[in-house]
Amino acid sequence: MIALTRLNGHRLDVNCDLIKYAEAAPDTVLTLVTGEKLVVHESCDEVAARVLRYRTEQLRGAWPDAAAALAARAAHDTAHPAHHTTARHL
Repeated sequence: MIALTRLNGHRLDVNCDLIKYAEAAPDTVLTLVTGEKLVVHESCDEVAARVLRYRTEQLRGAWPDAAAALAARAAHDTAHPAHHTTARHL
C-alpha cells in the first residue's frame, strides 16, 4: 500500500498493484483495474516513485541479499566484458 492524499487533504492508502494507469488531467487521476478512478494531490511522477519505493522494500524483504548479489554480478560483468552475449542472464 502507498499513502496518497485526496484533494481534500485526507490520506488515502492505495494498493499499488491495482493501479492500471495514472494520468494528469490536470489533477492526477488513477484508474484502478476495477475501473474505479481516484483523484489525488500527488503528481504522476510522485505516484510512480512511491510505487517503486514500495516494491523495492517488498523485494528487499523477500531477498535481503539482492543488493550484494547484483553488485557482485555488475562487478564481474565489468571485469569480464568478453563473457557478454546478447542474451541476458536473469
